[in-house]
Amino acid sequence: MAYWLMKSEPDAFSIDDLGARKTEPWDGIRNYQVRNMMRDDMRIGDLAFFYHSSCAEPAVVGIMSIASKAYADPSQFDRNSKYYDAGSKRDDPRWLLVDVRFERKLRRPVRLQELKEHPALEDFQLLKRGNRLSVFPVDKRHWDLVLSLE
Repeated sequence: MAYWLMKSEPDAFSIDDLGARKTEPWDGIRNYQVRNMMRDDMRIGDLAFFYHSSCAEPAVVGIMSIASKAYADPSQFDRNSKYYDAGSKRDDPRWLLVDVRFERKLRRPVRLQELKEHPALEDFQLLKRGNRLSVFPVDKRHWDLVLSLE
């Protein structure tokens, strides 16, 4: 089993939205590195932290599981979508997504500032300078430590 962190802005899609829907496509990925991780590395049953980003208090707020193999993101073909990609072809889609399933909310949000204060997390990908990826793998030791903070 692998572990991941997946970011979403809570005003666009929050942990409560996922909790209400139970399973949802994680769409809108427009980064080749993330697309490749979804395609090549994510497996059904892997676990991911749900991270609220670009908000007043960024935090790890929940856990979800990967519920599907990667498949074509339909928004790339929708001319009315902000994720439309005129260069993507239906027979060779450029962008992929996975479905995610709600597992649970954390007992309390583990805020970014709190994570920054833990020396054992100094090499956690989320805290690395210049990290802009919206999805990335999480080491098991980091996974366990973050969960110990809830």
